[in-house]
Amino acid sequence: MTAELPDWMIPPRPSGWEADDLDHLPQAPRHTELIDGALIFMMSPRRSRHSRLVENLTFALRQAAPAGLETEREMTIRLDKKSRPEPDILVTTASCDPDRTCYAPEEIALVIEVVSEESADRDRSLKPFKYAQAKIPHFWRIEDEAGAPTVHTYELDDMTSTYVATGIHRDRLKATVPFSLDTDLKSLVP
Repeated sequence: MTAELPDWMIPPRPSGWEADDLDHLPQAPRHTELIDGALIFMMSPRRSRHSRLVENLTFALRQAAPAGLETEREMTIRLDKKSRPEPDILVTTASCDPDRTCYAPEEIALVIEVVSEESADRDRSLKPFKYAQAKIPHFWRIEDEAGAPTVHTYELDDMTSTYVATGIHRDRLKATVPFSLDTDLKSLVP
């Protein structure tokens, strides 16, 4: 015996889900993403460590970002018609709009994914590939190494539309792009 899906989980068209459909799914769990036309639900509760790291890094980025750059948490990016992932943090060139539900790739300067057990494969391979294909200039991936955050920084190579590593930061994150930032990584996770 199989359980029937609720009506809201059935795609509205034979070709499947599209990016704009996310704005019309109030029943969907918070942090629902669309990747290649498939809805991805974040069903596991977020760990306090993950939330605090995202919150504290968001604050540090807001403090360091120059005028013209805004930092957002957990907002989706409409990469194309079938993909709208939700990075943990993004830095955008767009002005604040309280009614906005997503951003376009050309409005993004930096995306940051904090790897969790549930999202590890997507955060390490699929999402960086999609962000690079959308020409987002900077990508940071944060891993947990023995209880401490380690930041892997990447910059887009325009010739290949892939990211190249620019650093691995333990203890202290010192970056010059997309803007200057110097922060103690241990202070981000109490």
